Amino acid sequence: MNYQGNEYSKTYYYVHTGHRIGLDRFRRASAIIKSLNADITLLSSDYRIAQVAYKYGIEKAVGVDVVRNIPQIAKNGDNLILDSDEANPIMLEDMKQYFSTFLHLKNDSVAVDEQFFNAKDEKTVKLTYFFGDDDYEKDLEKNIDFIAELKPHLQLGFYYFLDYEDALREKFENCYDFEEYEEMILETEVLITCSPQAVLDSLASGGKPIYVKREDYIHDMDELFKELNIPIILNYNKSDLNVILKSIFKRKYGDLADKSNITKKNIKEELNLN
Repeated sequence: MNYQGNEYSKTYYYVHTGHRIGLDRFRRASAIIKSLNADITLLSSDYRIAQVAYKYGIEKAVGVDVVRNIPQIAKNGDNLILDSDEANPIMLEDMKQYFSTFLHLKNDSVAVDEQFFNAKDEKTVKLTYFFGDDDYEKDLEKNIDFIAELKPHLQLGFYYFLDYEDALREKFENCYDFEEYEEMILETEVLITCSPQAVLDSLASGGKPIYVKREDYIHDMDELFKELNIPIILNYNKSDLNVILKSIFKRKYGDLADKSNITKKNIKEELNLN
């Protein structure tokens, strides 16, 4: 806690997650909170992820349902890191006045868990496909021809329906469960994914990610991915994917470490943490 005047102020990190937006923000939040090494409470819009946050090195987590409920936990004068686009301009201005320190992360903020940068093991899985942690409309299955012939491993997501998981397991020979995400990243040589955070995690670990743009996801990472020379595929174009795969091991990817460190360093300085 930070001492201010005669009172102690607490620090909170609110992250927007859910069955229509996935867990990318949560994975970024986890990387940031762990790097700060401070007393920070995670506030999540989804109670389910708050219940398992301890598995990701987050000691304190509370589900608050929606961003408007933050003041039910955080008090006037506390500190808040907001990783969400839910708040309108008026609400954002109110937050600036309400909190002692208020940080609103941009969608293209980069933060990767150190475990991926420290990866040393050789890649044992040649190809994995990770659509994302959410697939409410079952788009993975609708566009399965895009990937089926390659016979990749499949990474299952957190918000998949149980019957949907069972159906996918029948279509793919090898599947990673949700809890095996970190293991998948560390083991996979080439990752085809619609998750921007998974792209960053894979790149940090020495993998060769290929980004497939989903229409329902934000596109704020596009410029960064171009800078890092990450291949981008539109409309599940199988021909483009095959061309990329043929030259993937000749592709020179950019360095991510500095960008991740800058994000963590800036947040630490804003919060006045030693």
